[in-house]
Amino acid sequence: MTEEADRLAVALFSEVLTADQLIRARLSKALPKGMELSHFVVLNYLAQHRQERSPADLARTFHLTRGAMTNTLNRLEWAGHVHIRPDWDDARRKRVAISPAGQKAREAALAAIRPIMTAAVQEIGEARIRTAIPVLRELRTRFGAGED
Repeated sequence: MTEEADRLAVALFSEVLTADQLIRARLSKALPKGMELSHFVVLNYLAQHRQERSPADLARTFHLTRGAMTNTLNRLEWAGHVHIRPDWDDARRKRVAISPAGQKAREAALAAIRPIMTAAVQEIGEARIRTAIPVLRELRTRFGAGED
């Protein structure tokens, strides 16, 4: 790797990691009381995919430990936002689905954070955002595949 490529890599990842921290902090503050960003992300995923998932599947999807996902799911279940039931085909496993209350909570969260996201896109410019998305998606795919 050339010195210039090395500097570019450091600059890119510094910006991505700092942006991640700032975005998470800003969105977390805007979420409805009692909802954490991790809760919203799981509810959003379940709402978009409309199929029951196992806790292990969700942990893999979000690159979390099973314990971390279990904790999040327990909190969501306590709030009435997800239904967790035994897997009828394998009693050792469970299945998770978003509840009607979870759908409403997701919509409330989206209503709270959508203006922040929309303002950022408008201020930066839709064309510039469209050019950034493929690069960010490729980074996500590369790191999601476990490449080092």
